[in-house]
Amino acid sequence: MKTADIAARYLDFFQKREHTIVPSASLVTDDPALLFTVAGMVPFIPYLSGDVPAPYKRAADNQKCIRTNDIEEVGKTPRHGTFFQMLGNWSFGDYFKEGAIRYAWELLTTAEADGGLAFDPKDLWVTVYEDDDEAFDLWREIAGLPEERIQRLGKDTNYWSTGLPGPAGPCSEIFFDRGPAYGIDGGPATDDDRYVEIWNLVFMQYEITNVRSKYDFDIVGELPAKNIDTGMGLERIAFIKQGVDNMYETDQVRPVLDRAVELSGRRYGAVHEDDVRFRIVADHVRSSLMLLADGVTPSNEGRGYILRRLMRRAIRSMRLLGVDGPTFPELFPASRDAMKDAYPELATEYTRLSAYAYAEEETFLRTLASGSTILDQSVTQTKDAGGTTLSGSEAFLLHDTYGFPIDLTLEIAEEAGLSVDRAAFDTLMLEQRTRAKTDAKARKRALADTSVYREFRALGETTFTGYTDLETESSVLGLLVDGLSVDRAHQGQIVEVILAETALYAESGGQVADKGIIVGPGYELEVIDVQRPVAGLISHTVEVTAGEVGIGAPATTVVDAANRRSARQAHSATHLVHAALRDTLGKSAAQAGSLNRAGYLRFDFTWGQALSPETRTEIEEISNNAVRDNLEVTTRVMSLDDAKAAGAMALFGEKYGDTVRMVDIGGPWSRELCGGTHVSSSAEIGLINLVGESSVGASNRRVEALVGLDAFRDLAAERAIVSQLTSTLKTPREQLPARIAELAASLKAAEKKIAAFEARAMADRAPALAETATTVGPHRLVATSIGTAGSGDDVRTLALQVRDRLGSAPAVVALGADVGGRPVVIIATNEGARAAGAKAGALAKIAAGVLGGGGGGRDDVAQGGGADASALPAALTAVRSALEATGA
Repeated sequence: MKTADIAARYLDFFQKREHTIVPSASLVTDDPALLFTVAGMVPFIPYLSGDVPAPYKRAADNQKCIRTNDIEEVGKTPRHGTFFQMLGNWSFGDYFKEGAIRYAWELLTTAEADGGLAFDPKDLWVTVYEDDDEAFDLWREIAGLPEERIQRLGKDTNYWSTGLPGPAGPCSEIFFDRGPAYGIDGGPATDDDRYVEIWNLVFMQYEITNVRSKYDFDIVGELPAKNIDTGMGLERIAFIKQGVDNMYETDQVRPVLDRAVELSGRRYGAVHEDDVRFRIVADHVRSSLMLLADGVTPSNEGRGYILRRLMRRAIRSMRLLGVDGPTFPELFPASRDAMKDAYPELATEYTRLSAYAYAEEETFLRTLASGSTILDQSVTQTKDAGGTTLSGSEAFLLHDTYGFPIDLTLEIAEEAGLSVDRAAFDTLMLEQRTRAKTDAKARKRALADTSVYREFRALGETTFTGYTDLETESSVLGLLVDGLSVDRAHQGQIVEVILAETALYAESGGQVADKGIIVGPGYELEVIDVQRPVAGLISHTVEVTAGEVGIGAPATTVVDAANRRSARQAHSATHLVHAALRDTLGKSAAQAGSLNRAGYLRFDFTWGQALSPETRTEIEEISNNAVRDNLEVTTRVMSLDDAKAAGAMALFGEKYGDTVRMVDIGGPWSRELCGGTHVSSSAEIGLINLVGESSVGASNRRVEALVGLDAFRDLAAERAIVSQLTSTLKTPREQLPARIAELAASLKAAEKKIAAFEARAMADRAPALAETATTVGPHRLVATSIGTAGSGDDVRTLALQVRDRLGSAPAVVALGADVGGRPVVIIATNEGARAAGAKAGALAKIAAGVLGGGGGGRDDVAQGGGADASALPAALTAVRSALEATGA
């Protein structure tokens, strides 16, 4: 049974039992405490917690998930994967334990011909929470399971909570027994790989508080509406139904593994270490592809860092399998083809998605090359010093700074006959992880508890009237100060205001929040920010500038009309620039992020190289032609399916509900799903002036533009500059570029002449400086300050010239100079001095210590520096003293 067939069978089963089928949410979650959708329940948290009323009593879904907390286990066990699909059925105050258990058992054990999954009841075990007698009795009654196959376990395995105050409850898990060939007898309590958890039924029935840990808390009482939250691992069911040993060999994953086998020339199933690497590649390539499809791009922080880590682990594994060159152009298409039936967007968007993957691999392969060079140097230095162990700090530096995997460090060191201080490396890694966890916990603690909005959201959605009105009368539903609900707020306080209706736009879709005021009898509030803390609810952060405001007071929202007009111009201009980019570069130039505020737009798009000046001009001209043509701007609210059928662009990384707002500018030329505010015709935009284009990462570019009056002011400022230049240079405007180029060439020629004169003058000082040499032990020493110099290279050249004039007898030259206000000391030694024990690098470090900086270099020439130029005489004295002290 194919993986997609299992999912379809599951959804069909529950649809026939009056469940609303909900499409998968994005892997990128709105929950500020999470980077990704890590479990099937994440999209339903607002409904389960009661913050937002559930739009249905029953639901079922197949949710995409990413979880990397067990990333080191990937490939080693049959069930650990970073990307997985979670089948779930949900009840919000409808059926409870009996219904959940009955549905699960019926689906699992019904024959395939009748729509079930045809599991043999004798292969199924169940666990329940140790005190949940009700669930225990229901399993006996509904499934007829013998008592020995229903095991009672503790809170660490069979009690669900988020680790925060809110809903919680016991759970019951269903396990499949793979048989004695896979491990010991004794059921799930043995925690053996023989027993595979396939379904978890969470009975969400309690409200908890005073949470001391995930398993230590106080139960306040029962929830007013008990919920069911279940999750069945699609990949786990698939590998059991397909008769393979693990999830990596299922139909949606195995093709990538097979392609990796072909590229490596090694056999799967021959060597355990290789098998683990093949599975890592198969899992991580699929996970990376799915993350890219949901708008994540590789970077060094947040979600992008997780994606980069997955990609680099896959590249590293292929290298350890003996493949040094690029492999993603072979592996990613294999994953696309295996997954596209379930996720068609992987095929339609593949050109764009693959550009990120291929660029990331090229970058990391260069990183590996440079890291190998650094590692080779460390190996050489260790062996030259007679060592046999590469330091853990060196290995950690390679890993942390250069992204060089520890496995490769171990491999290369072993080839060179060295070991690595792995204990020290692991200690440094542990310290880094501890810091990261501490930061994450601090961030999580700092997050507002969204349950404070629950009572306001229960009153209904906030009505946004700002598409048509700049003023709206309403009433104050709630006031929050520091996250706590209050009855009144006084002048000078910062407070969140919840209204029934508002004309003020809440930040979303790249458009910043409106400016404005909220007024009512005896008070005025200045709007600082407008946000949507939970779906359907708008919150206004304000300062009480006059009077006091209380619950139930009349309130009128007043939008700053000038600011809104400029913001509308910028947002509509963003749509025009997007359409112009696609006209010029093709459909692969798609939006990857945007920011719109009054008079300014920033637009990120997928493209792998800088735009030529001619291309920028063309994009700007197409955009402004659209402004000139006064194109009609229309908006329509419709279903998501109807909008897509009409050709509307669902923008990369955005998440949409069942009902969407489609914005047309000039009909289908620019047709996007967008909730922002817009002009009524393109001529209202006024002017679009592209002022910047830059890189924002591999395969991503950014254009910036000023819009409307801001664009005019910028062009007027440039006109004034041009006018001043034409006057100063007495050159017509059209001849300015040639005249400025001529002046720049003359300046460069003059600088070369000056540099030549300075170098000759510096060289002329060499004979006199050589005459100042004094005897220190067996050495002739020149130690003096030469005043100011143009560069450290000038001082170095002079020091070498002086050294050459001192002949073959042991000689040391130490010249100090002020270079741009900072002290520099150059030490040069000849062969005789070095034979007598004088090393330039060691002497430079001594001088640098006096100067308050650092230094070093080769034995024959070295440099030191610092911050205090007045210490140069003392630094040169220290060099002399060092020679005297050694007696060399």
